[in-house]
Amino acid sequence: MSPTPRLTLRVPSLDATHAVAAGLAALCRPGDIILLAGEMGAGKTAFAQGFGRALGVTEPITSPTFTLVHSYETGGPTLHHADLYRLDQLAEVADLALGELAEFDGIVLVEWGDVVESTFGEHLVVRLDLVDGDAASRDITIGPTGPTWARRWALLEKVTQELDLP
Repeated sequence: MSPTPRLTLRVPSLDATHAVAAGLAALCRPGDIILLAGEMGAGKTAFAQGFGRALGVTEPITSPTFTLVHSYETGGPTLHHADLYRLDQLAEVADLALGELAEFDGIVLVEWGDVVESTFGEHLVVRLDLVDGDAASRDITIGPTGPTWARRWALLEKVTQELDLP
């Protein structure tokens, strides 16, 4: 069995974070679930903003910490942006029916989704980490689970290489 691929990028700015998110958004299709991981303040919502803008969302994208899920029309698949930070039990996550949102012509971004990663089938994990000594930079690590993203992996690598990050 071959090892699971991983892609790690160092982004120097918020604009670069948005560019990575936009590159990923260009490869997404209905049914995709992307789990956003990282410490508080690492840039999960900022990533979601760049992702949503690339899909055509024109309204402000904010963290759905208290409402749990925000849905945005894109002119294509609906973008569902969830935040699991305040949920205490696995049953509460199941009640959100995030998999079903993806199945019905949606793309689902899940902040803090790594905490319950095992409950999702095929998905992509995007981990954002702060860089010591550089408030603007982030390390973004992307990894797939399942064959859907494995088939698109070479395209994702190409898109991120074209970003010309340092």
